Amino acid sequence: MKLAIAALLAGSAAAFAPAQVGKASTALNAFESELGAQPPLGFFDPLGMLTDADQERFDRLRYVEVKHGRICQLAFLGQITTRNGVHLSGDIDYSGNSFDSFPNGLAAVFGDNAIPQAGLLQLVAFVGFLELFVMKDSANGAEPGDFPGDFRNGALDFGWDTFDEETKLSKRAIELNNGRAAMMGILGLMVHEKLNEIDMVADLPIIGALQ
Repeated sequence: MKLAIAALLAGSAAAFAPAQVGKASTALNAFESELGAQPPLGFFDPLGMLTDADQERFDRLRYVEVKHGRICQLAFLGQITTRNGVHLSGDIDYSGNSFDSFPNGLAAVFGDNAIPQAGLLQLVAFVGFLELFVMKDSANGAEPGDFPGDFRNGALDFGWDTFDEETKLSKRAIELNNGRAAMMGILGLMVHEKLNEIDMVADLPIIGALQ
């Protein structure tokens, strides 16, 4: 739990990249016009992760930010979907345990009623496969993407190349903002879920109390 929260905070803090004074200001100014440095915060790098950074360092942090944002969007959507009673049909294992028989959120992974360990290992293996061989900007011999987080890999496009440059930048900015919001959102849900364990139940909009 602590590791997950720390990873989310680190991934989001570098992303919003007030400019700092001193000798590092020149390096920081180089990124003030980058995509994602937008109102109301502008260029926001509270942890100083871009101090003295070059373009390669910035691109790496942007790549991580985009990936974390996409994961958190899926996680947040999964939370509000399952907590509204929508689950996969059928059984999760050969013992006859149905998907909806397990708790939602963190309790589905940690705790007495968590999914079987074999199922968790399968999930970890699948995510590892995606990380190493699929969700990359130059997977399977494809040319590197046009920007950090471009995972089309010469196969998926969905009409991206039909957009003009202004539309592409707009869509990328929207994705960044949605990912940042999702990182904060899933972190908030994780914290509220743990607060329930000490009888501090919060009745949240849309999904209600996290039981």
